Amino acid sequence: MSVENFLPGGNEKINKLLRFAAETDKMTAILRRTMLVDGSRRENDAEHSWHIALMCMLFKDFAPQGTDVSRAVQMCIVHDLIEIYAGDTFAYDVSGNQDKAEREAKAADKLFSQLPENLAKDFRTLWEEFDAMETPDAKYAAAMGRLQPFLHNTLTEGHTWKEGKPSLDMVEKRVGVAKEIIPEISDWYNKNIERALNEGWLHN
Repeated sequence: MSVENFLPGGNEKINKLLRFAAETDKMTAILRRTMLVDGSRRENDAEHSWHIALMCMLFKDFAPQGTDVSRAVQMCIVHDLIEIYAGDTFAYDVSGNQDKAEREAKAADKLFSQLPENLAKDFRTLWEEFDAMETPDAKYAAAMGRLQPFLHNTLTEGHTWKEGKPSLDMVEKRVGVAKEIIPEISDWYNKNIERALNEGWLHN
């Protein structure tokens, strides 16, 4: 049972799209450090991508003026596809992040080349824009990408914080994108940081 069992039809473009759709199923095997809210297991890349795409829709009333929420949703869906080949790099793994850009660029070359040329360009553009975090759409999408793991940590007794042992400054720097884009979360954020410190989930 694998992608190798694919039986092609007579339309090569349709074949490419179906093969790519099957290949992306591999995202479900890429585990992240973030725990599911129920604490039963680690989430996978596909679950994370779906979750932050949904959060883009949920928080649309707080999106900065001029943000194309639909385009941000597309970025969320695409942004971790390259981890099929590059693997997930833990946000607070200093050494692992040193060669992350190089590994992910090679993975993008390998993955997106499997698409028809026009779609390969579209997907690559969305992935690169998300990674650069310079446009309003990318910043909004990235804010969801930073907010979701923080939310999960507040609900799983700081699981990944206790595991990775990031400093308070590291957490605040990472979630700062979300606070900047949606300042309305600041009160909730501050209360949860205070609890995390009091409970020993985070250390200052």
